[in-house]
Amino acid sequence: MKLILTHDVSGLGEAGEVVEVKDGYGRNFLIPRGYATAWTKGGQKQVDQINESRRKRAIDSLEDANALRDALEAQAVTVTKTAGENGRLFGAVTSKDIASAASEATGKSVDHRAINVATAIKSVGTYKATAKLHTDVSANLTIEVVAA
Repeated sequence: MKLILTHDVSGLGEAGEVVEVKDGYGRNFLIPRGYATAWTKGGQKQVDQINESRRKRAIDSLEDANALRDALEAQAVTVTKTAGENGRLFGAVTSKDIASAASEATGKSVDHRAINVATAIKSVGTYKATAKLHTDVSANLTIEVVAA
């Protein structure tokens, strides 16, 4: 099955790429979650639109990405969530929560789709995450979750 990726999928490709996958993987996982759409003859126009929007959203220069990486790695990102007495959160800390806290801390925009957390954050404590800021630049984040 030939698909156009609409989001980055680890191990498969980046948004805007045309990939060939097995029918079940495409039909049951990628398409229902919105990670891909079916490729058609007019699909090249859609690929061009995805690539254009990706270029607008991406950090243009490598210097800006390095500066943002240094700012993110210099300090811990603090996320405040409501928690019970035992430190367990009501809900989980999402990549959107981390991105908004990082944006407030650095004063620069951080895209939530660039943040990857290895395990779900469901309790108060200190955690690690990575943020892919540019094709060549990744930042290692320290996330402190505190109870509100």
